[in-house]
Amino acid sequence: MAYVSSNRSVSTGLRFGDRLAEIGKDLADAWRARSVYRQTLTELQALSPRELDDLGLHDGMLPSVARQAAYGTQG
Repeated sequence: MAYVSSNRSVSTGLRFGDRLAEIGKDLADAWRARSVYRQTLTELQALSPRELDDLGLHDGMLPSVARQAAYGTQG
């Protein structure tokens, strides 16, 4: 499940329209990252077990590999 997280403070002095524009940008960024995740996962799932083995991967690793590709290293 995708979600958007923002750490911006309301007291940044930005006008309401500017804050809405930033929220829109955050949503667009989250949408693009989610799209990268879905595309990467779909492509990895299309590989045969032999091809996955050649890459050093197995089925259980695919969601985390796609997540790393879309969102980067977290933690």
